[in-house]
Amino acid sequence: MAARPYTKAPPMVAAIYDWSGFYIGANGGWGSSRNSWDSVAPFLVGPEGSHDATGGVAGGQIGYRWQTGTWVFGLEAQGDWADLRGSNLSTLFGPGFRNESRINAFGLFTGQLGWATNNVLFYVKGGAAVTDNRNRIYSTATGALLASTGDDTRWGGTVGVGFEYGFAPGWSAGVEYDHLFMQDRTLTFTTPAGVAFGADRIRQDVDLVTVRVNYKFGGPSAGRY
Repeated sequence: MAARPYTKAPPMVAAIYDWSGFYIGANGGWGSSRNSWDSVAPFLVGPEGSHDATGGVAGGQIGYRWQTGTWVFGLEAQGDWADLRGSNLSTLFGPGFRNESRINAFGLFTGQLGWATNNVLFYVKGGAAVTDNRNRIYSTATGALLASTGDDTRWGGTVGVGFEYGFAPGWSAGVEYDHLFMQDRTLTFTTPAGVAFGADRIRQDVDLVTVRVNYKFGGPSAGRY
């Protein structure tokens, strides 16, 4: 019998993961908001102290990325439910008054610039941020609500950095850190009966660490990796 002819093995296919396309995902993690209160005129003027409002966050994101070589560009909108709470005793009005801040939700609208090596992506991001807040003053003696501001929606800016890993065609997971520089607001507090109680200038910034999972459903398909 004739010897079987030798056939050269086919060349290996280069690993390729394309980050281009629309994606949607979910995220969850932890946040901390630094809040500083200062009482202002026409009421007693002076600092009331600061506190950290901490807790969990969970939500989702949607965006689009396009890749050119190793560079990845993107736009993203993110919205999260939050439960960031904290309080401190007023250093101006005395230990009978406790100031409380709470963030119920936040949104981020950002652009991204990233560098990809196959299915690994590092990126920085920046843009606009919005938080939905509640601010209240309680009696430390009785725990009763003395005054509140109602809804406090404030806008600011955000910067962040992230790492993402494509673990299957279309699927990726990562970790992200964001810092929010929020707008200072001067707010009037009123009692439950609607009587003016005081006014405070409240400064706020927020730090967020989230774990994210995305599914990409548009753009070029991902190759083997």
